[in-house]
Amino acid sequence: MKKTSKSKAPKASTTKSNATGRSNNVMTGAEILVAALEREGVDTIFAYPGGASMTIHQALTYSKKIRTILPRHEQGGIFMAEGYARVSGKVGVCMATSGPGATNLVTGIADAYMDSTPIVAITGQVARAMIGKSAFQETDVFGMTLPIVKHNYLVMDVNDIPRIVKEAFLIASSGRPGPVLIDMPKDIQGATTQPVFPKEVKLRGFKAPPKADDLPLHEILGLIEKAERPMLYVGGGVISAEASAELKKFAESTNIPVTTTLMGIGAFPETHEFSTKWLGMHGTVYANMAVDECDLLLGLGVRFDDRVTGKVSEFAKGATIVHIEVDDAEINKNKAVHLPILSDVGYALKRLNQIIAKENRTRKTFPAWHTQIKEWKKKFPLHYHTEPGAIMPQQVVEEVFKLTKGEAIITVGVGQHQMWAAQFYDFAQPRSFISSCGLGSMGYGYPAALGAKVALPNRQVIDIDGDGSFVMNIQELATAAAEDIAAKVIIINNQYLGMVMQWEDRFFKSNRGHTFLGLPNQREKLYPDFVKICEGFGVPAEQVIRPEDLIPALKRMLESKTAYVLDIVVPYTEHVLPMIPAGKTVKDIITEPMKKGDTIHGAEVPG
Repeated sequence: MKKTSKSKAPKASTTKSNATGRSNNVMTGAEILVAALEREGVDTIFAYPGGASMTIHQALTYSKKIRTILPRHEQGGIFMAEGYARVSGKVGVCMATSGPGATNLVTGIADAYMDSTPIVAITGQVARAMIGKSAFQETDVFGMTLPIVKHNYLVMDVNDIPRIVKEAFLIASSGRPGPVLIDMPKDIQGATTQPVFPKEVKLRGFKAPPKADDLPLHEILGLIEKAERPMLYVGGGVISAEASAELKKFAESTNIPVTTTLMGIGAFPETHEFSTKWLGMHGTVYANMAVDECDLLLGLGVRFDDRVTGKVSEFAKGATIVHIEVDDAEINKNKAVHLPILSDVGYALKRLNQIIAKENRTRKTFPAWHTQIKEWKKKFPLHYHTEPGAIMPQQVVEEVFKLTKGEAIITVGVGQHQMWAAQFYDFAQPRSFISSCGLGSMGYGYPAALGAKVALPNRQVIDIDGDGSFVMNIQELATAAAEDIAAKVIIINNQYLGMVMQWEDRFFKSNRGHTFLGLPNQREKLYPDFVKICEGFGVPAEQVIRPEDLIPALKRMLESKTAYVLDIVVPYTEHVLPMIPAGKTVKDIITEPMKKGDTIHGAEVPG
């Protein structure tokens, strides 16, 4: 094929095709990539340029359909793509150059893999002739990411780009969602051809998400009829399947109480009388007790994570366990179940509701079970102790919930603040609590908030973060200012790596193992000065120390038309409660603050 020079930057978005689907225009690989992204409905890409990806950035400048947002760090960019995907349900797209740019995406790729977030990550690569020769800024990102992607590609032929992009979006968004990587050598980006854009692709071995047979679904209804203490245990799979409405209908039709995982928060309204909020290490006492004492556990789109189960052999030990899951690899992986059902959970719930409606008969109401759960709720509510003159972190979340009427999108970093946000904000809608759950990536909160705000600009988006977690991607304040993204930040500032410190208090006699974030020789001085840092980035900010200043400051933040940061100083002594120690059971749950003389795992608490 004769190579032709590129004319004046043809616009990929306006490429015309003839009756055979072949383009009338010769295009570069970079232009073909942009055109293929446009055809997949991509409207935003979070991309940081470099030597091995600048050709693609040049092509992006001519796109009239794709907004390119420049993060200030590649990790920030992929976390933005995750936030975008998590709130919108669409595939998030990010891009970086080769070498360090690509490796900076790895944490976000692993995060998306753990939390089943649909992502297409694109990386530039050195030219094909240089691959494997330790060229400048070369890394084998294809090999590095094999364990943490649904699939990845190293593009070796410019003609493959349209097919690869279409396959990547199909794989990322189908079944159990997840990340797909496309690694594109620099010479491929500049190579020219007449592209053929397929309308659909067929993947060898690819199957549509399985659908449950009616037989096991009828068996579920039979188990419900025999049960006295049933529970619905709901995960992020219900949200991914867009099945929240069907879940609510099923719970109300069967009169079964509901608990969720952290990933499943919002799948069922936490304001509903059947809700017990979420379970696990820092979940509610009543959710954990209900699952411990239930005789039927219906797991929907869950993976029996260790932070939920604690000691696996004791988890729901007396219950018949049903597991509906789209990913066969998760069934019986962590917990052996009695009735495994491989199915799209949305289909299974819809079909269950249809069967119930068709039968048109009165179902059990489980009055004694509901009464018991109400008693647990009354006896073990989420609560906290106050300190005179101090702002308590739980109080901050409660006030945010009141002022936003529960309608905000809340993103979080990782740590104590993450748990308090999940505990004290009642989520009534899916895709409203955005958290790094499986990988637990600090620095996730604010970039995810920016991505969420870009996806849903008319929603109030607030990152409730910790001072340690926020600093890890603080440079994204520049992205917020430059791109005019009005995502807000609340820093729960206790000057420590709070969750690690809590474990030090509980299990290491309060011996501090490098968890203090301030200046060692000036412990009474707050450090860093977040207000000055924000001023340098051009983002309004203020520090709040006194309780009487909290609500006015929150109102100013919520009313701001731009990004805004509140640095709220809280006591470092506060712990997240309740707490089930790792590997333990609900019988070991901790519900009250520590005091001198307490013994934790054989060690006496110091004064």
